[in-house]
Amino acid sequence: MKLSFGLPKGSLEQSTIELFTRAGMHIRSSSRSYYPTCDDPELDLILMRPQEMPRYVEQGIIDAGITGRDWTVENNAKVVTVCELEYSKTTRRKCKWVLAVPEDSRFKKAEDLAGRRIATELVETTRRYFKKKGVKVDVEFSWGATEVKPPRLVDAIVDITETGSSLRANNLRVIDVLMETGTIMIANKGSWQDAAKRRKLQNLHLLLQGTLDAENYVGLKCNVQEKDLKKVVGVLPALHNPTISHLYDKGWFAVETIIRFKDAKSILPQLKRAGASGIVEYPVSKVIR
Repeated sequence: MKLSFGLPKGSLEQSTIELFTRAGMHIRSSSRSYYPTCDDPELDLILMRPQEMPRYVEQGIIDAGITGRDWTVENNAKVVTVCELEYSKTTRRKCKWVLAVPEDSRFKKAEDLAGRRIATELVETTRRYFKKKGVKVDVEFSWGATEVKPPRLVDAIVDITETGSSLRANNLRVIDVLMETGTIMIANKGSWQDAAKRRKLQNLHLLLQGTLDAENYVGLKCNVQEKDLKKVVGVLPALHNPTISHLYDKGWFAVETIIRFKDAKSILPQLKRAGASGIVEYPVSKVIR
């Protein structure tokens, strides 16, 4: 079984390849090739723009791929959403497509833009948005650098933002949010009905999501005398109860658990005061729930 799988070309490319690598699938790519190789023999990879991915998946040219929810909506693609993967080029936050206008303009809401010109890469979604509001506008495709166009070239823009820094740098303010978007894995409907391909996609979801979840956790182990065991265990939050095992030395126990990374800085001193010794904090590569 071979699963043809699209990886996003562009801003998400490097973070996606790194995620696959941390999940145990090593991808080798070249700047001159759109066909990366992978040490997983069941994956047939291709790099393509996320804007085009939903169309090719819907048509069955490729079985599945990673793209944005926004481009799936923009293409009105009839595909299966396998899962959502919360990562992006800068942060783990979702991005938003927003309607933005010059800071010093009189526009306060979408209706104020009647008869005006709007620039965006998300043309069809923007047209549907204004049509639903009953507002006639001229929506034009933007080839990039959309945030620098108002007010000289256009009256407003619909653009994607993750932190809002680019909008603020160009003296723009948001007057509405069209949609929240994130990275998703999609599949062709026919491919999803294939049992072997569906199982492969489910396995990919398990590994990739487990890798993303692991970023929030660290492993922790320590040695504890029997007289201090109850106090030490009382300090530890965990996904489940900690693993406790006898050591060779009589009266000593090894305690191991998983804790949230953000909690480690406060828990380690508490463990020491509770009587733990030989405390080791270590990274975890996957957390499978």
